[in-house]
Amino acid sequence: VGHCHPDIVKAAHEQNLLLNTNSRYLHDNLVDYAERLSKTLPEKLCIFYFLNSGSEANDLALRLARQYTKHEDVIVLDHAYHGHLTSLIDISPYKFRNLEGQKEWVHVAPVPDTYRGLYREDHEDSVTAYADEVKNIIEHAHERGRKIAAFFVESLPSVGGQIIPPAGYFQKVAGHVHKAGGVFIADEIQVGFGRVGKHFWAFQLQGEDFVPDIVTMGKPIGNGHPLACVATTKEIAEAFAATGVEYFNTFGGNPVSCAIGLAVLDVIEKEHLQAHATEVGNFLMKLLKEQQTKHPIIGDVRGCGLFIGVDLIKDQAE
Repeated sequence: VGHCHPDIVKAAHEQNLLLNTNSRYLHDNLVDYAERLSKTLPEKLCIFYFLNSGSEANDLALRLARQYTKHEDVIVLDHAYHGHLTSLIDISPYKFRNLEGQKEWVHVAPVPDTYRGLYREDHEDSVTAYADEVKNIIEHAHERGRKIAAFFVESLPSVGGQIIPPAGYFQKVAGHVHKAGGVFIADEIQVGFGRVGKHFWAFQLQGEDFVPDIVTMGKPIGNGHPLACVATTKEIAEAFAATGVEYFNTFGGNPVSCAIGLAVLDVIEKEHLQAHATEVGNFLMKLLKEQQTKHPIIGDVRGCGLFIGVDLIKDQAE
């Protein structure tokens, strides 16, 4: 919503003047904020955990998935990056390939990239072909006695190259993952909160019939203030609570963070920022496509709202 947005600065300042404390102390802001966020999400995502960073959120999502499924293994997309904690470096091929390598409980699926990926625009059914890659991974894992806890994916792979997965891919993958007893985790840390314009969440680009089991949020959620969130279903949250080991986060969901979170949602709505993302994104895409016709180095221009990628190439044919 912009640097030092006056509404955000004011919300932070006013709450700071009243009270800031750790989240063991009850405060209306936390409940008010959870209710406001719930209105943007499908109904079944009704339980919220507040944290301080996207990495914290993804780490908690991993714990939730493992506790609920009683499985360990995770499927991720190639080139993915999900955070800087040890647990997340382990599921980020972008990082672990340069560090200690791939753990045996991590499985890497090809990015559903129809421009330069395994299955391209000319493939008769790239959606099924990419989803079948995940199905094959699950089958091979089962042959080795391993069990899938989660398919962990950015709703639009960003570090992997600003990829727009073909519509229907998530539904097919979720079918395979659920059948294997796993859950579907949508990482919205880079792409949520209206960035894609036509929807508030990027996973909604896949269609109304698709709902993840867990959604993680960070980055724009607090407009620079350290705030993050995990939204999940009642069933997953109850399985997590059943351990008797309560979830606690000293500053996650503190009154100031939640006041800022509420102010961010207010600004997005009041200033019509989703429509703005669509309009400016379309304008930028149009100009980039004009450049594409002039310069053979531009192979592909793709995007949605203010999530846009320009693929630079050496050779059009290859």
